[in-house]
Amino acid sequence: MALASAQPHESRLYYEFSYFYDLLFRRVFYPRIATVIRSLEIEPGARVLELGVGTGLSLDAYPSHCHVTGIDLAPDMLERAQDKVNRNGWRHVALEQGDALNLKFPDDSFDYVMAFHVVSVVPDPKRMIEEACRACRPGGLLTVINHFRSPKPVVARMMRTIDPITRWLGWTTLHPSDVLDDGTLHLERSWKTSPRSLFTIMVARNAKAVPSARLLRQRVTYQAAPAAR
Repeated sequence: MALASAQPHESRLYYEFSYFYDLLFRRVFYPRIATVIRSLEIEPGARVLELGVGTGLSLDAYPSHCHVTGIDLAPDMLERAQDKVNRNGWRHVALEQGDALNLKFPDDSFDYVMAFHVVSVVPDPKRMIEEACRACRPGGLLTVINHFRSPKPVVARMMRTIDPITRWLGWTTLHPSDVLDDGTLHLERSWKTSPRSLFTIMVARNAKAVPSARLLRQRVTYQAAPAAR
């Protein structure tokens, strides 16, 4: 999914081994993803977008009182995710094929946007985050789980050495600054689930400005409310 000349769903790990995705990754990734989702305490009626939903590994961690939209470019992944939705009767989950770099959703469509182990396997991580921010409402939360380049010089040099191999497999090793734009996103939390974990969890608040036209509508509604009563 990250090869520069490939479509996002052509990653060797993501596409060729999709049949074994759940078997290989449920033990490694799911406990961390589920813990993070539950820690957000998603409120009733909240609109959630998950980018790169894959086989729906994370879907059973979402509360049934929110509305979850999962997108992915790989049809075979989505078929397996839809099987999970059908078997469990999840009415709060909708799945569709979509490109995280070119979301078709209108601005401010979601309260939460999730990106679990996906930013390093898209051709343009910054574009993906820009699209996530556009689709997320002002004040909404963007949650990213991913491996990033180590701040330790020795480990960082080793990771640079194996970059050609990881790129061939379908992912790149990023620095957090390659993903988060301080002008739009305010990082609220960043942590690892254990000192030896390769993966960092980042929760950021979407700080984009509310369009002036919407502010005007809000003022008009507020001013009209007393008269309506």
